[in-house]
This record gives sequence, C-alpha cells and structure tokens, in this order.
Amino acid sequence: MISPWDRWYSTSCCLCCHVRTGTIILGIWYMLINAVVLLILLSALNDPVQYRYHLTSSELGTDVDVMDDANICIATAISLLMILICGMATYGAYKQHAAWIIPFFCYQIFDFVLNTLVAISVVVYPNTVQDYLQQLPGTFPYKEDIMSTNNMCLVFAVLIFIGCILSFKAYLIGCVWNCYRYVSGRGTTEVLVYVTTNDTTVLLPPYEEAIAIPPKEPPPQYMEA
Repeated sequence: MISPWDRWYSTSCCLCCHVRTGTIILGIWYMLINAVVLLILLSALNDPVQYRYHLTSSELGTDVDVMDDANICIATAISLLMILICGMATYGAYKQHAAWIIPFFCYQIFDFVLNTLVAISVVVYPNTVQDYLQQLPGTFPYKEDIMSTNNMCLVFAVLIFIGCILSFKAYLIGCVWNCYRYVSGRGTTEVLVYVTTNDTTVLLPPYEEAIAIPPKEPPPQYMEA
C-alpha cells in the first residue's frame, strides 16, 4: 500500500525544474526580500525622523509613534534570523545536506499556520474586515468605495484571497519537503551494481560492502592415508 507521503512525492516542481533548484530559488528569493526589509529598518534606525511614521492628532487625538526603536530592533533581529534560515536552506539544497533544510521547512509550517488562523478569524469575526478598513489612512485609494461594499462580499473576497495565498504556500511547502526527501534519500540509498551476461543477471553488493567481507578460508588440503 502506498503511503500519502509517497503518493505526493515528486522530484519536479513549478517551471518543470528540479526540487533542489526550486528550493535554491525560493531560498534566494526569501533572502532578497528580508535583505530589503533589513536595509529599510537599518535606515529607520539611522534616520528616525525621516522614516518614522506619525499619526496626526486628527486621527487619534495625539501624536503617537507607530514604530519605536524597540520594535525596529526586534524587526531587525527577525530579519537577520530569516536571512540566516533562508541561507541555510539554500546551502543545504545546493550541497545536499538535508539537516540544513529543516529550519526553513519549519518556518514555512509556522507561516502557513498563522495565515490559516487569520482566515479562521475572518470567518468567526467578519466585522474585523470593516475594523481594519477603518484603521487605514484617509489617502488609501478607493477606501470609501470598499467600505461601502456589503460586509459579506468583503469577507468572501478576503477569504478567496487568503485561500489563494494558502494554496500557493502549501505548494511551496510540498516542494521544500520533496527536496528534503530527495537529499536525505540520496545520502542513504545503497548503490547496486548489475552485471549482465548472456545467460543471467547478477546483482552485486555495493563496493564498500564487498571489500568489507572477509575472504573465505581455503578448504583443508586432502591428506593421503
């Protein structure tokens, strides 16, 4: 009986490339995104007056800093950690070290669970969509038109959007998992050598096992009476 893991196992992913190539591309893409975020955060630390966003008194009644130095430092540390995890996945897929891919796979699972909880919260509390729209700045394009839409239509559109994101993330998780299985399988698979003659086919053990087998002792010599 074929297990579900083996049924969905494949060595190819999108664009008909190998799962190793797909994992390397995915790791580099995540590193680039987090590198850009890291540069923005470092710029905000160096010049807080230019990059810090202030809410005006007309919106909240007070002048409040949305992102202070502590939050910027935490976000910077998270970006550095993400760059490290993505770099490990890229290196592990390139050098075929399966253990280096596990942290990136765990991050994908964690991110998928968070997005799933967001979808559940939208279903359980549909008014959160309207509350979120009200918190958007007044310069947000088409804000009034979106808020005038029926709440159920907004919830349905948000669920479709989150569903598409979850489907794409699940596919990427499958690609990374197949890459892990492929890399770990190559490290444990025994190589079998077939010697074919005209009559029979002989299956020989791996070379390391063959040289490890001690030679047989010769039979005792025949002693004449």
